[in-house]
Amino acid sequence: MSSPGLGTRLRWRAEAWAVRAVFALSRALGPVRASNLGGRVARLVGPLLPVSRVAERNLAIAFPDRDAGWRRATIRDAWENLGRVTAEYPHLGNLKRSASGPGWEIAGEAVLREVAARGGPAIFISGHLGNWELLPPVVGHFGIAMSSVYRAPSNPFVDAMILRCREAALAPLAAPLFPKGAHGARAMLAHLRRGGFLGMLVDQKMNDGIAARLFGVRAMTAPALAQLALRFRCPVVPGRSLRIGPARYRFEAEPPLTLPESGDREADIAALTQAVNDTLERWIRDRPGEWLWLHRRFDKALYR
Repeated sequence: MSSPGLGTRLRWRAEAWAVRAVFALSRALGPVRASNLGGRVARLVGPLLPVSRVAERNLAIAFPDRDAGWRRATIRDAWENLGRVTAEYPHLGNLKRSASGPGWEIAGEAVLREVAARGGPAIFISGHLGNWELLPPVVGHFGIAMSSVYRAPSNPFVDAMILRCREAALAPLAAPLFPKGAHGARAMLAHLRRGGFLGMLVDQKMNDGIAARLFGVRAMTAPALAQLALRFRCPVVPGRSLRIGPARYRFEAEPPLTLPESGDREADIAALTQAVNDTLERWIRDRPGEWLWLHRRFDKALYR
């Protein structure tokens, strides 16, 4: 791979400076005020950006019975949630289990304690809902060092800042991150074979995935989760965070999904992948304003 040119390096430095300034402001404000400011700014600016047209189309596909006013309100809510998540990033290491104020509470604690007592391998699934970055520190609270699949930003300086926030959130535990792609897939396989814990966000499109359904519409979905779970016959534990205030969440851990055992491997992969999408759809229907609607999740023909 060729070295980046001067223009690219200068752009990386400028972007990193901007992110560093935002993080510094967030730390100075504290988690609650930072979350409120990030939410207000994103709610105001986000709907004006061209990518909001993707969100508009996604909502029309997923909720055809809802009107344009509801869709616009949901897009504003989704942008606000994203702004809050971004502003809360520097505080990830300080968002601990708490009965009130910044932090999180939990429903389904027994599920996590059972997984921790059983040991790995196990796979945790979630989506870009609430603050998805909370999954590793929440399960880490119960002694589960969960590795994650990670799409690194193209800017290495920004990537380093994000990784430091994630490491602070998981401390004192440590867990490797696996890049998306063939190399990461091999590393995930070895990690699970060693009895590791793995977390996956399962709500992004994969063009060469399998055609599962989401909101009754074909949505190409990565089969890796199902392939790994069936190979190791390990628990697949759904978990989501629900926003209940600025920098405050309720994390819900659900019982593991039932692993199909038809004897037909391809049919079992398809069935488990569909069960994952059904879980995701249920979560989104419950809190549509807390999902990240900005990606082209459905068949590309629907966006023409």
